[in-house]
Amino acid sequence: MSKLTEKIRALAEPVVLEEGCSLWDVEYVREAGSWYLRLFIDKEGGVGIDDCERISRRLDPILDEADPIPESYVFEVGSAGAERELKRPSDFAQFMGGEVEVKLYKPLDGRKAWVGELSGYDAGDVTLRVGEEERRFAAAQIAQVRLHVSF
Repeated sequence: MSKLTEKIRALAEPVVLEEGCSLWDVEYVREAGSWYLRLFIDKEGGVGIDDCERISRRLDPILDEADPIPESYVFEVGSAGAERELKRPSDFAQFMGGEVEVKLYKPLDGRKAWVGELSGYDAGDVTLRVGEEERRFAAAQIAQVRLHVSF
């Protein structure tokens, strides 16, 4: 996580917690020529539009006063989502035993995406139970890990 997103997390987390939610992730990215600051929140029972709106309204003046980002940006607050990305060790610990999708930079056995039960995490390496076998993916192979929802 960058120093900027860490600073924003520190400013936002108390407000998000006061509103009965948890702060899942902070993202600052450039898309289509504009900068976006996105906060992804979560809560037991799911996040609603009212939660996002309340937190956005409370954080807007705090971010304006602290002014951690010198350039102009679009500020968004949204749900972490059912298929959220797992990034931190605590994310992996929380969803151990759940179904995830691991996307790889390069194909392994002809596949770039693997879905299975998260059975291990060690310093970035991820282990999945796929059917009856376990597959370990090295951190350097992994482009992304997300929760997987089967319909």
